[in-house]
Amino acid sequence: MDIGLFLLAFGLLSSVSGGWVALNVRDSATALNRWAQANAELRRHAQGDFGPETRSASATLFRYLGTAVGLGGAVLALGGLAMVL
Repeated sequence: MDIGLFLLAFGLLSSVSGGWVALNVRDSATALNRWAQANAELRRHAQGDFGPETRSASATLFRYLGTAVGLGGAVLALGGLAMVL
């Protein structure tokens, strides 16, 4: 029963956070994109690379990843609910 409660809580948390990014609520995916760009720029400057930036991620990629996390969390939550009941 303890693992069921853990799976239920963890699944609900990841479903909500993944859904938040997947649906781009309050521009969360674009904020993640800006955060990734800022970190990449800081990393390039720390390495002494002052050339043009290279794009590695976009807000659409973060939305797809949020969808995957949200669906995975839903599966965990349903599994935890089945264990508790």
